[in-house]
Amino acid sequence: MLGDLTANFAVMTALCAPFALALAAFAIDEGSIYVERREAQSLVDLAAITAASNINNIEAAVVTTLGDNGMPGIVIQKAGQTITPALGKTVVSVTRGRYSAESSLGVDKRFEGGKTPYNAVHVTLKKVPARYFASSLIPTPVIGTQAVASIAPQAMFSVGSRLLSVNGGILNALLSKFLGGNIALSVMDYNALIAADVNLLSFIDALAVEMQLTGVSYSEVLASKATVGEIATAMANVSPVGSTSKLALQTIASRTTNTVKIPLNHLVDLGSMGQLGLGQKSPGFSVDASAMGMLTTAAALANGSKQVELNLGAAIPGLASTTLAIAIGEPAQFSPWLTIGEKGAVVRTAQTRIKLVASVGGSNATLGGGISLLAVKLPLHVEVASAEAKLTDISCPTGHPDSLKVTIAARPGLASLHLGASDADNSPSAFADFSNPQSFQNAEIAQVSVKLLFLTLNLIGVNGSAAVEIANNDPTILTFNSTDIASKTIKNASTKNLTQSLTTSLVNNLSLSVSALGLGLDVTALLGTVKPAVVALLNGVTAPVDELVHNVLGALGVRVGEADVRVMGATCGRSVLVQ
Repeated sequence: MLGDLTANFAVMTALCAPFALALAAFAIDEGSIYVERREAQSLVDLAAITAASNINNIEAAVVTTLGDNGMPGIVIQKAGQTITPALGKTVVSVTRGRYSAESSLGVDKRFEGGKTPYNAVHVTLKKVPARYFASSLIPTPVIGTQAVASIAPQAMFSVGSRLLSVNGGILNALLSKFLGGNIALSVMDYNALIAADVNLLSFIDALAVEMQLTGVSYSEVLASKATVGEIATAMANVSPVGSTSKLALQTIASRTTNTVKIPLNHLVDLGSMGQLGLGQKSPGFSVDASAMGMLTTAAALANGSKQVELNLGAAIPGLASTTLAIAIGEPAQFSPWLTIGEKGAVVRTAQTRIKLVASVGGSNATLGGGISLLAVKLPLHVEVASAEAKLTDISCPTGHPDSLKVTIAARPGLASLHLGASDADNSPSAFADFSNPQSFQNAEIAQVSVKLLFLTLNLIGVNGSAAVEIANNDPTILTFNSTDIASKTIKNASTKNLTQSLTTSLVNNLSLSVSALGLGLDVTALLGTVKPAVVALLNGVTAPVDELVHNVLGALGVRVGEADVRVMGATCGRSVLVQ
């Protein structure tokens, strides 16, 4: 009986052995394919991370990474191609695009191939795995894996204009008009504010306390509004801002009567860093900003589009009297003064108009032949369009932070200067309407007295006009390295046809005519005597007029034909796997 059982087992073993061997072969090959798929996924993840770190050379980065890790026969499949993988032939496709982590988007919608500015790479891989025993038992399998990696290099930068010299009287008058109070700071106070930097996150923390906001993110604070007084108080409470700057900011906060609340996101844009909660610190780089720049920008925003008029009297050397009218428009597309952003981020200054009417001292000059200058005026109009700074690249060529390089394309605003009369001279609303270009015509530049025998004619007018256009508006590429950023270097973009003194250019191009007001007399012959005297007198005051215009525009963060750019911080970021 026992022998019979042994025979049965032998028969059963003989019958089952082929199936057992086939199952073993299938299990071994399936296990091998599973391991190979896991290895392929790991390599694709690594290749995507490497490619995202080399976003401008993605194919080479992927091929090198896969090849160095033993992936055989790598073939890049271009868009529109269909390549079939084979044993020893790995087909890879690589796509640059943009990844958004917005929770409102479905996972399959977060990466958009081809969308700029690029911040992510999608890598797919197809290969035929090795089979050892079951190649005749199962169809040829294809391993397919994919990965998306993203990197977010960011820079914090601003555009504006430095104050080349500080005139406390002009700045006090300007801020007093903007803020509605009596601002009386010293030159030392202004120099301290110009030198001071404020940590933005600490400033927003202090501002949130001032506005009684809790449990919110930085972006939520910036989505609200605040007065200039609240902004100045918050800056004063940031440590370390310096004792002189702190006192100056407290003085401004206590004396301002302008209660207009300005949108804080028109002042600062923190980009993705705004998602941090109050009290959290920024990873990667510091976020310091100019105290003076933030203050004057906030003051201009609080003033809105209203015209500001200043009567400087005889405070300007060489000028018997000076009046100023200033209008400030919104920056193009409501761009903030300062931003933290990725490649493609843009900041802009506001469009600005200035009307300056100055009476020149030293008139009543006798020119000979009975001719005397009774009065000379300088009716100067300046209009500066928005300057722009665009972040075009952030890179770390060696992979080390010391090799950081930030590239900004800076474009100074178009500018026009006119001596003459504007059609908006008698209409403050028209002067402040930037959608309506001004037109200019001759204005009275001087009055002349002529003595003819026993008759003195005091009704002879000298009329004229001149114009200078700053129209060379090609962008200037400015590059900041890690040393520039650490040392707070400000770089300048300037139009190529900018002359040393624009006022001098206007005066020298002045087209004059004379007329006997209401007398019907031909006095054209007087022009040869009068014009050189008028031009000489006006040329004598071009330096203080230039300084006045530059001080006013500098306080507003703009300059004729120039733009100052500063990069406060930057990071190349780290490439991370997101899908």
